[in-house]
Amino acid sequence: MSRTRKVATTAALLAGVLALSACSTNREEASSGGGGSCDTSKGTLVVGFVAPLSGSLSALGLGMKNSTDLAVNQANQACKVPGYRLALQAEDDQATAQIAGQAATKLASDPNVVGVIGTLNSSTAQTVAPILAQKKIVEISPANTNPALTQGDNYATAPARPNATYFRTATTDAIQGPFAAQFLVQKQGKKNIAVIDDGKTYGAGLADQFAAEAQKLGATIAARLKVGEKDTDFSGVITQIRGANPDAVYYGGEYPVAGPLSKQLADAGLNIPLMGGDGIVDSTYAQLGGREGDFATNVGAPPEQQPSAKAFIDAYAAAGYSEPYSAYGALTYDAANVLIDGLSKTVGNGTFSDASRDGLISAVQATNLQGATGAISFDQFGDTTNKVLTVYTVQGGKFTPLETGTYAAS
Repeated sequence: MSRTRKVATTAALLAGVLALSACSTNREEASSGGGGSCDTSKGTLVVGFVAPLSGSLSALGLGMKNSTDLAVNQANQACKVPGYRLALQAEDDQATAQIAGQAATKLASDPNVVGVIGTLNSSTAQTVAPILAQKKIVEISPANTNPALTQGDNYATAPARPNATYFRTATTDAIQGPFAAQFLVQKQGKKNIAVIDDGKTYGAGLADQFAAEAQKLGATIAARLKVGEKDTDFSGVITQIRGANPDAVYYGGEYPVAGPLSKQLADAGLNIPLMGGDGIVDSTYAQLGGREGDFATNVGAPPEQQPSAKAFIDAYAAAGYSEPYSAYGALTYDAANVLIDGLSKTVGNGTFSDASRDGLISAVQATNLQGATGAISFDQFGDTTNKVLTVYTVQGGKFTPLETGTYAAS
């Protein structure tokens, strides 16, 4: 359902319309009631959301959805957008580009959708971003890390922004991959590393960035292999790397593969650490076989160690969500608040329409906020200016932060 309906009949009829609406849309009215004193006479505006809410990556997507929901609820309580109530419409993309495209098309067809938070996967963003850009709908991702999304396919030599509507609060793999290589080669002393990826946009790009920097630092890439994102038996790739006797494995991909791969490496007698990127940073990794002493990088500093994130963490706990905020919770909360802040400035005392979209894009581009993850602003490509990353290791069955910093070219 795409427009607020004005019903000038009995309370019973109104209840019936609302009940029908609840059955036919993913839209969620803010559960906190919007602080009854708010003026919402101008109607409802929709914050769209696209990420995997089912399937193997749902642990990440649900934390993102809840964090967006929290920001929307708080905005309604504070009457953040004068005259309007905000509603969250969450779409499950199942981490699949085709489904993500369908979700984006659905959201883009609704004139009340002011912006979209998401996606999780860089591969889904490649489909979603152009669809939203055609309708001048702002998209802010807390998790996409592929550099081409903001700087084009020739980002290394001739960066050019593909979509002025696309922003992200996560830094890119052009920073994360080399940062991981410096840690594994220079600080852990690993010199003979097998590099494996899942062939997807995120995993392959991250692995390439890691391998290039590792070689610059003097390490040997013992093998460069690929697996399928749904593979469960890794005996073939393990056989291929065994003869090279690597002292570490770097995996570009996500935890559904990384966890079992780590376990099977050990089962095959290769008691060497596996390291990955932000796509493996979830407690599910250890549950699937990820071992003590494995490593990963994640974008941003650990929220639990940042005073700026305390209010977010406390509010998330108080809201009673069933799922943890997971790896991207704080970044998602910030992304949603960037959109809401830009919307508030764009609307002012007026109304929102398609004619407002250019102004909203400009307002988001000019963001200068203090969020849960620290200072938030964007460069000319829509990338966050916050390049902080953190190295984690598995301890006691969960990822524990080791050190926080950023990549400095060697």
